[in-house]
Amino acid sequence: MKNLIVYAHPNPKSFNHAILETLQGELLERGHDVRVRDLYKIGFNPVLSSYDFEMLAQGTVPPDIHEEQEHISWADVIITIYPVWWTGLPAMLKGYFDRVLTSGFAYAYGENGPEQLLKGKRGVFFTTQGNPREAYTASHMFDAMKKTTDEGIYAFTGIETIDHIFFTSVPSVDDEKRREYLEEVKSFVHTVF
Repeated sequence: MKNLIVYAHPNPKSFNHAILETLQGELLERGHDVRVRDLYKIGFNPVLSSYDFEMLAQGTVPPDIHEEQEHISWADVIITIYPVWWTGLPAMLKGYFDRVLTSGFAYAYGENGPEQLLKGKRGVFFTTQGNPREAYTASHMFDAMKKTTDEGIYAFTGIETIDHIFFTSVPSVDDEKRREYLEEVKSFVHTVF
């Protein structure tokens, strides 16, 4: 299976990076193909510009967008790893989706409304948060975040969300709990892949 990991955290010593390393290692060990797009490391430009709109309107895809679309086209599964900041996606990742999942590539508008152009692909989200699970559950924030990403991004384009895994209280839990979280990542790979 071909797995594209879209990773969005600026700190290579973060727990998000530990998730990335664990996930990549487990997938490779099981014989899967893996590509990683570390958005900060590659210097991806997240700003959707008037130039992008002009080029796309002329039927030309800017080269950096085209490169990312090629990775998405290649993948069977798109795995996204990111921290939740202000109850949403980091600007880098939001900009990635804004620029890469373009009309004509990820979706189109037909006579009956939106058409999903990425059907047949599956997706997974791994997210980290600072607040405890109870706070997100009580405020229904998990549901709100899933609505935005799982439905608003993936389902809109035809990507079937396999799961959205939330790791909470990451800055305040101890190393033993973080190891448990990483075991969850491994278990997920063994169960789903």
